[in-house]
Amino acid sequence: MDSERFSSSTDRYIKALMNISSAINSDLYLEDILKLIVMVTAKVTGVEICSLWLIEETDRGKRIRLKATQSIEPTYLKDRELNIDEGVVGHVASTRKPMIIYDVLEEPLFKEKKMARSIGLTSLASVPLLLKDNQVIGVLNCFSPEHHEFSDIEVNLITTVANQAAVAIYNSELVIKTKVIQEELETRKMVEKAKEIIMRRKKMSAEDAFHWMRKKSMDSRKSMRQISEAILLSEDIY
Repeated sequence: MDSERFSSSTDRYIKALMNISSAINSDLYLEDILKLIVMVTAKVTGVEICSLWLIEETDRGKRIRLKATQSIEPTYLKDRELNIDEGVVGHVASTRKPMIIYDVLEEPLFKEKKMARSIGLTSLASVPLLLKDNQVIGVLNCFSPEHHEFSDIEVNLITTVANQAAVAIYNSELVIKTKVIQEELETRKMVEKAKEIIMRRKKMSAEDAFHWMRKKSMDSRKSMRQISEAILLSEDIY
């Protein structure tokens, strides 16, 4: 991959940005958006491997985990996670600045040298996924199989893709959270209506009616929502 060929692919980059932008307002799930980002980025840059890491909150604190790659190399596809300040991706996430490496085998921060040797990874452009408020949500990695000096144009284009990707990912996660909250509220309303029906039919207190429904749920291995739906359906039939 040389700079001349890379810079001549600006039109493809614009199309790539449009594809990622369209994902922001689409009904794609987060997993689909992540796959789209790495596939489009790898295609228009010609890099060997493009991978996307996201920051996650865990019971061990913040971690950064590999979430998507277009690579089919089994060695690279294995589940991996690092501390937020560990390795190249941790460094990029912590500093919020791109890191360009001419030879990953010579870089002390790069922790997977054995893997790099086995599948032929040499140069790396690693950029943070930043939102407008400078909040970092992950890191985008682009590997070249041969020694390559990433130009400022290349880094800027990859950074533009990364920032656009960050918006798509953030919005997708927000939509998912909103849907979960809405479903939870709908379930609570449904349970309350079903509980009132049981109270009336069986002349039970609110607490006893709720316990009755919960026991039905446990015995039948159905959710409280399913039990409530069945009660409401039977009320409509009557």
